Amino acid sequence: MKQIKIDTLIIGAGPAGMACAMRLAKAKKDFIVVEKQAVVGGLAKTYVFNEGGLIFRTDNGPHRFFSKNKYLYDFVEDLLHEKWIMVDRRTRQFIDDKFYDYPINALQALSNIGFIKAARMSVDYAISKINSSIFKKKINNFEDYVLANFGRTLGEFNIINYTEKIWGISAKEIHPDWAGQRIRGLNLSSLIKDNFIRLTGIKSAEKPKSLVDIFYYPQSGTGLIYETIADQIKSAGYQIMLNTEPVEFFCQNNRFQKVLLNSPDGQLEIEFNNLVESIPLTNFVTLLNPSAPASVIESAGKLKHRSQTYIFITLDKDSITKDQWIYFPSKNIPIARVSEMKNFSADMSPMGKTSLFVEFFCFENDEIWNMPESKLFEMTIKHFEDAGFFKRGDVRRYYVIRQKDAYPVYDINYKAHLSEIKKYLNAFENLYYIGRSGRFHYNNQDHSLEMGMLVAKSIVDGVKYDIESIGEEKEYFEKGGIPGAVNNQ
Repeated sequence: MKQIKIDTLIIGAGPAGMACAMRLAKAKKDFIVVEKQAVVGGLAKTYVFNEGGLIFRTDNGPHRFFSKNKYLYDFVEDLLHEKWIMVDRRTRQFIDDKFYDYPINALQALSNIGFIKAARMSVDYAISKINSSIFKKKINNFEDYVLANFGRTLGEFNIINYTEKIWGISAKEIHPDWAGQRIRGLNLSSLIKDNFIRLTGIKSAEKPKSLVDIFYYPQSGTGLIYETIADQIKSAGYQIMLNTEPVEFFCQNNRFQKVLLNSPDGQLEIEFNNLVESIPLTNFVTLLNPSAPASVIESAGKLKHRSQTYIFITLDKDSITKDQWIYFPSKNIPIARVSEMKNFSADMSPMGKTSLFVEFFCFENDEIWNMPESKLFEMTIKHFEDAGFFKRGDVRRYYVIRQKDAYPVYDINYKAHLSEIKKYLNAFENLYYIGRSGRFHYNNQDHSLEMGMLVAKSIVDGVKYDIESIGEEKEYFEKGGIPGAVNNQ
C-alpha cells in the first residue's frame, strides 16, 4: 500500500476546501487535496453536457455571488478577471397559475390575489403584530416566526408551504434558527418599504439591502471559480486527488494522525500534521479509529440531511422566461425551483437553445429519489406543459442527477445533537471541519470561502482562529454589499 506524508491534508474540494488550498499555496505550505467526485466544486460545481458539439452547462442548483465582505469579491475577481460578470436579477414565484415578481411588486401582487385576500393578509398581519409586540408570544419554531412577521394568510401563501416542501416536515418541527439563516430581517414592513423606494426612486440610507437586484456570476458557471483555483494550485506543483474517498481516520491523544483512502489506483495511506475536512458531519464521525463515543454516534444518527433529485432539460427554444430562477411554493406541484441557466450567462447554452435545471427536494431513498428517470421526466413535463412553459416537442434531451446531503435539516432538536458532536470534535487539536456539510450549517458559498481562508490562516499562523461565527449574521441571507451596484446604499 502506498504511503504519503504531508503537512496538511484537505478532504473535500468544495468552496471551503479550495479556498483553504489557495491560501496555503500562496503561503507555500505543503498540502494535498482529496475529492470524492470527478470534478472540483462540491455543491457549487458546474456540469457540462455535450450534445453533438452543442455545449450546455448547469450549476448544481442556482448560484449567485453576494457577500458583506468586499475582500471576497476581490478574491474572485482576481481569479476570473473579465469572466466575472454582473447580472441583473430576475426572480419570480409561480403560485396558482400566476407569476409573482420577487422582490415583490406590490401592484402586481394586489392584482393577482385580489382585494379581499389582500385585506385578509393585512388583518392577519395586524393581529400577529399585536400577539408578538403586546402579548410577547414566544417564538418556538419556524411557523411561529413566520406568523409573527407576516401573519397566517401571507405566511401560508408562499413561505410556510415552500419551506415544508424543502424540508419534508411540518414548519412546527423546524427550528427558528432557519429563519435566522434565510429570512431574518425580512418582514411585511420591509417589503412595503422596499416597494415604496422602488416606486418613488427615493434614495435613502435606510433603504433595505435585503432584496438584492444585482449579483455577480462566473461567465461559464459557478464551478469556474473552483476549476480556476484547481488549475492554479496544480500549476504551482500541488496535487488534487479526484475520485478518492476516505474510509478510516486514525487518531490518538486528541490529534488526527493519518487516513486510509480508496483511490482509482487502490488503497493509500496519508500521514499529516493538520486535517481540514468537509465530509458530511454525520458521516465523518462514523469513520474514526478509535470510534467516537456512543453518545456522539447516536447524536449523528439523529441529525438529518435533505437530498435533491434534479432533472436538467435541454430545449430547442431560444428562451422560456427571462428569470434566473422561479420558485414553486404550491404543494400540488412537486417541483420546488427551476433555473434557466442562460439567464445567468449566455455561455450556459448554445445560441438559439436554452435549458431548465429542475429541483426536487427529497430524502435519500424516498419516492422521488428512487423514481425511474423516465417516470420523473413524464411527471415533470406534464407540469410544464400544463403551466404553458414549453411543450414535449421542444425537448432535446434530459439528464437526471441525484445529490445526497444537500441541506442540513434544522429540526427542533438539531442543536442539542450538533452540540454533542462539536464538543467531541473540538477537542482535537489539529482538526478543522469546514463547509456546509462539514459543520452541518446552512451557509452560502461566500461563507464557505471565508471559512476556508480563515482555516488556512490558522495553519500558517499556528493559531486556531474561531470559525464558528462565520455565516451567523442575524439578518436576511441575501443582505450584503454588491460592489459597483447602483442599488447598494
